[in-house]
Amino acid sequence: MRALNIAATGMMAQQLYVETISNNIANMTTTGYKRRRPEFQDLLYQSQRRIGAQTSDVGTMVPAGVQVGLGVKPAAVYRVHEQGDLQNTENRLDLAIQGQGFFVIDMPNGESGYTRSGQFQISPDGLLVNADGYPLAPAIEIPEDAVEVSINQSGVVEVKFKGEVDTVEVGRIELATFVNPVGLEAIGNNMLLETTASGPATIAAPGTENAGPVLQAFLESSNVDPVTEMTTLITAQRAYDLNSKVIKAGDEMMATVTQLR
Repeated sequence: MRALNIAATGMMAQQLYVETISNNIANMTTTGYKRRRPEFQDLLYQSQRRIGAQTSDVGTMVPAGVQVGLGVKPAAVYRVHEQGDLQNTENRLDLAIQGQGFFVIDMPNGESGYTRSGQFQISPDGLLVNADGYPLAPAIEIPEDAVEVSINQSGVVEVKFKGEVDTVEVGRIELATFVNPVGLEAIGNNMLLETTASGPATIAAPGTENAGPVLQAFLESSNVDPVTEMTTLITAQRAYDLNSKVIKAGDEMMATVTQLR
């Protein structure tokens, strides 16, 4: 009774679908979060009558054959890199990327991390850092006596001192872009790591090459659509129920066979 195993693979696939949806919904308010979407593939097929097999000496052949599928398997869980809504926070250290690109973060282990979350603060050393205290790369130091910080769309960071009219440039934000951003490895804390699948990072100033401009006092919201997620959740739940009914039907069929006299 192949139906039992086939339906079991379907239930496991829909379970993964529901888990992915629940993670999307849980991160609806996570800054810069990109929703995930699972992809599935059918398993191998057993041929009971081979396609194209000859049926006579005059060259006639089987046009379709008989192939029985063995179920489904997860192939990948993609990040959908659509632009999230930009929310005005009125915080001068909040940044959002309008378009492609990632902020580059210096990790404690010496690696570079990449994120779409632009919630930055000033460390005790005067450096622009993320919520975990990891500095932005390249390092940008804000003087202690600066009274105003301004960041233009090209990533130029300027400060203004008390009693001064002109601003002073103290650094420039750089963004990283990838040929295949879906191939980045998520490690939590809104952080991604470069992999061989993503390709090497291309560093560019905001608004140049493929990197989008940065907006000061804005944050990029999650691109999760709650209505879409709830609709998909209902579909996954119904598919899970149908697979469970297939197992129940298969069990009843086997019970019928065992009761034959």
